[in-house]
Amino acid sequence: MAGTIKKKIKSRLKVNDEVIIISGKTRGQKGKILAMDLQRGRVIVQGVNLRKKFLRPTQQNPKGGSVEMEAPMHISNVQMLDSKSKKPSRIRMQVKDGKKLRIAVKSDKELG
Repeated sequence: MAGTIKKKIKSRLKVNDEVIIISGKTRGQKGKILAMDLQRGRVIVQGVNLRKKFLRPTQQNPKGGSVEMEAPMHISNVQMLDSKSKKPSRIRMQVKDGKKLRIAVKSDKELG
């Protein structure tokens, strides 16, 4: 449907969080979130889901060539990596001293 506005996906993940891929062909790989697009529900994880992009010749790059870069993947395919147990963990929110904190469910550790 043209012109419909998609609802923004809620996520407790943030840029620079260490995540692990839980499904797909890159399952088990770890990386840091470089960018998030919550409108489309996509994340870009460093060093994961690499694709080749072919560049046409320009003045800066007269030969052209190919570059490997990360492609976006769906946010449901990644989960927070618990730094204590080195396993995937859910995130819960908790209010402490008037501040909202993100806490890893598996180890009960506060996240930055």
